[in-house]
Amino acid sequence: MFDSRHIKTFHEVVRAGSYSAAARSLGYTQPAITQQMKALERSVGTPLFTRVGRRMRLTEAGEALSRHAGIILDDISAAQQQMNAITRLRSGRVRVCAFPSANATLIPEALARLASGHPGVRVELLEDEPPESLRRVVRGECDITLAFTYPGLHDEVPEELAEIPLMEDQLTVLLPSGHRMARQRSVKLAELADERWIAGCPRCRANFLHECAELGFAPEIAFTTDDNLVVQSLVAEGLGIAMMPGLVLNFLCHKKVTGRALDPASRRQVSAYVLKDHLRIPATALVLDELRTVAANRVGC
Repeated sequence: MFDSRHIKTFHEVVRAGSYSAAARSLGYTQPAITQQMKALERSVGTPLFTRVGRRMRLTEAGEALSRHAGIILDDISAAQQQMNAITRLRSGRVRVCAFPSANATLIPEALARLASGHPGVRVELLEDEPPESLRRVVRGECDITLAFTYPGLHDEVPEELAEIPLMEDQLTVLLPSGHRMARQRSVKLAELADERWIAGCPRCRANFLHECAELGFAPEIAFTTDDNLVVQSLVAEGLGIAMMPGLVLNFLCHKKVTGRALDPASRRQVSAYVLKDHLRIPATALVLDELRTVAANRVGC
């Protein structure tokens, strides 16, 4: 309904007391002020000023608008300042959702870099596993999500999302320190067909079963748990062996457990996902850049 330029001019006319005084204050010509006030009166549908002799007086509508004009202009100024702060990365909020091992490794490093260069950008952390974490982006519950996929499993990515590959996370077999294969530099999955296994989250478990099926055997799964510390503790006590991603082993490493690479190597892809339209939001793009930098130092983990 209102043009902010007209509100600013109106506010100055009221303050200065006349069109000519407002023109001098704003650096306009008096006809320009007159045209703006006529346009404002057309937009509100009623006169805002009336003349009493040589003096101008506000109508009832003019007085009502005058009471709000200063507040309107202050709100516009505050909004402009906030928009400038966000676009110049002096402030902003980004909600990041990640799976547990990413929240314990990639995210803290990225946030430390962000805090050093852009302390005004705030990040809120959430935790969830794929595919639910991808749905949370689509529902607007977070701005960025970190998720992982496996080569042998076909995952559907919602078409609204952009995928930003970050790193490949190498899988490792965890063995009790006294295991017969603990002295080897690498192990073949087929050589472990008769072992008892400890399985992890549903997506990791599905990949594990797929890889075993590709080699022609069905593993005996003794325990299932999403807790990576529990997995290592069970392995340490000789209750089974496990396949675990490298990101987990960066922050958990039981002294009675030995990790050995698979031959041939098995990896999962870690990526960030964001709504395509949000790639242009400065704070979101900045967090993605920091995640790329941190992940680049962990390729082949």
